[in-house]
Amino acid sequence: MLSTALVALDATIIATASSTIARDLGSFAQVPWLFSAYLLAQAVSTPLFGRLADVLGRKRLMLAGVGFFLIGSVLCGAAWSMPAMIVGRVLQGLGAGAVMPVSLTIAADIYTLEERAKTQGYLASVWAISSVVGPTLGGVFSEFVSWRWIFWINLPLCFAAAAMLLLKYHESAREGDREPIDYLGAALLTGGSTSMLLGLLEGGTSWAWTSVTSVVIFAVAVLLLAAFAVHALRSSHPILNLRLLRRRVIGVPTAVALLVGVIVLGLSTYVPIYGQGVLGFGPLIAGFALAAMTVGWPLAATNAGRVYLALGFRYTSMIGASFVLAGTALTLLLDEQSSVFVVGAFTFVIGVGMGLTAVPTLIASQSSTTFSERGAVTGVNMFARSLGSAVGVAICGAVINARTTAAADGTPAGPGLMSALHIVFALLAVIAAGLVVLAVLMPADHRRDQPAKAAPTDEPATV
Repeated sequence: MLSTALVALDATIIATASSTIARDLGSFAQVPWLFSAYLLAQAVSTPLFGRLADVLGRKRLMLAGVGFFLIGSVLCGAAWSMPAMIVGRVLQGLGAGAVMPVSLTIAADIYTLEERAKTQGYLASVWAISSVVGPTLGGVFSEFVSWRWIFWINLPLCFAAAAMLLLKYHESAREGDREPIDYLGAALLTGGSTSMLLGLLEGGTSWAWTSVTSVVIFAVAVLLLAAFAVHALRSSHPILNLRLLRRRVIGVPTAVALLVGVIVLGLSTYVPIYGQGVLGFGPLIAGFALAAMTVGWPLAATNAGRVYLALGFRYTSMIGASFVLAGTALTLLLDEQSSVFVVGAFTFVIGVGMGLTAVPTLIASQSSTTFSERGAVTGVNMFARSLGSAVGVAICGAVINARTTAAADGTPAGPGLMSALHIVFALLAVIAAGLVVLAVLMPADHRRDQPAKAAPTDEPATV
């Protein structure tokens, strides 16, 4: 839970300080990279770590993730330029790529489906506390102390998480031959994803969308990702098992995770910018609007277990997706005179919807698999969410950069900011409509397709 808190805290704490960091390090145009570098590293490493967790064991992968997160936090806290900050965010993303899928896999190993309904409340409480503390601390540090403390605060948490893993989590030795690791697939996936994100983030700013550079970068991305898909379908032990997506109970939740990532990071990046750049508030007050969403999510997730045990995964996710659609549609009503409390109310509705959508669909996937597949399935889901987050913030960033001018401090300004934000909010509402469609496509009910115990007796894991 403490390891999860690290990721949850870092996911929200930087959003309210991004403008302050850009002013100090001198480049608002690179602000999307603060999120996309982290998310890209998390996305491409998540399936690798998820697969390694099945092969090498959960504990050592969790420790490696905490280690990456620690080193990245040190570099971010000491960053002297935006490129140095981005490198630190990459290392943090690698840590998150291990912590998130492996921690969720451990929870699925230890508890039965019925017990997971209660466990979600405990895990959601971690997000609840972190989501409230994160934006608040981000605003306080950036406004009254220094944004660098946003990263220094991770250090004692990393040491505490590592100590608890070493002392409290016990995993039995794995027997039999280890399956090979698909390093070629990892390289193709990393290269293709990086090229795609580079084209999305720098297109229209560093070079024109129709330039030779842009065309070449996107062509390389398509070729590498196509090569990865062919390789993954032919490999007996792929780093990202695309064959799993043929099962509707896995394929649909993976698509849900992709859209959830787009919506969440689009809002997390640009709601604080709306609060500061349009409404004129400081980071602390602007962070309230984002905190409302990140409070609604865990509050709904706390009760999602009871709902899906009563109604099934499909109807629970349909209810949640409808809340997300309603909340994103309401953001189209925001303007220069809107109250920060109104913004918070809208994002709270979105957060409630996310809690009733993301959690049940992930558990539906996990509950349909065996112990040996569970890490890979969780990794695929987390990869989709991270990739969606990275692509979402890149596309939204391209819209903002194309329609705004930079103020003296590097932040977006000018009359085009509000109209650009409306385009972003409209795009997120359309994506939320797609989320509703995917929820309808979920299998009707997989609550009873499980064995009595989630983890087999020959692979015990205790805490």
